[in-house]
Amino acid sequence: MCNVIVKPLYPQHSLTFAPMQEQVITPYKALIFDLGGVLYNISYTATSRAFQALGWADFDAFYSQAAQTGWFDALEKGQLSAEAFVQRIQQTLGTHINPADILQAWNAILLELPLHRVEWLEQLASHKPLYLLSNTNEIHLEAIAKANPDGRWNRLLNCFQKAYFSCRVGMRKPDTEIFSHVLAENRLAPGEVLFVEDSEQHIRSANGLGMHTLWLKPPHEVTQLIRY
Repeated sequence: MCNVIVKPLYPQHSLTFAPMQEQVITPYKALIFDLGGVLYNISYTATSRAFQALGWADFDAFYSQAAQTGWFDALEKGQLSAEAFVQRIQQTLGTHINPADILQAWNAILLELPLHRVEWLEQLASHKPLYLLSNTNEIHLEAIAKANPDGRWNRLLNCFQKAYFSCRVGMRKPDTEIFSHVLAENRLAPGEVLFVEDSEQHIRSANGLGMHTLWLKPPHEVTQLIRY
């Protein structure tokens, strides 16, 4: 069993900034990773600007990293189809808006999956069980697959014992039920895992259950914070 070296940005169960330092810790039983903002590069600003260009001036009041309104939640829980989602936006912006332009604006958040993170995960997966826990939707999952025809998306998925996508399990972060679901299904106690995430509200929720957390904030790189 290997040691895991973690350079924590924040002390365990705390969201107060602490100076960066390297620690050698007893290995966790498993690690749970967020996708967007941790492994896959994303930009909320890019999709906001794209929708503003379509005429949705206050888009950020409906969708952001910190919060979102009901039908964005429904899309991420698999309760709203892609077609219905586009129709909702047309109801907001006008039916003259082309569905293809709406999808392009929605997918603008997706930037790239860096190859070096995939290769790092492949090495880490040989030492520890890994799980993926992501708030996402079928539109983005389809776009990610199409944007990575070289196989790196499948390589990333193969690193995980199981991938939990909110749109396929009907739950989403920060609701504690999705964390409890992942832990229970894999027979993991909260204190046995490290959850790596870039959104504060999700970190707080995981902390509340007793999970160890690493709150990843720009410009820090996950591959430099956790080493096997």
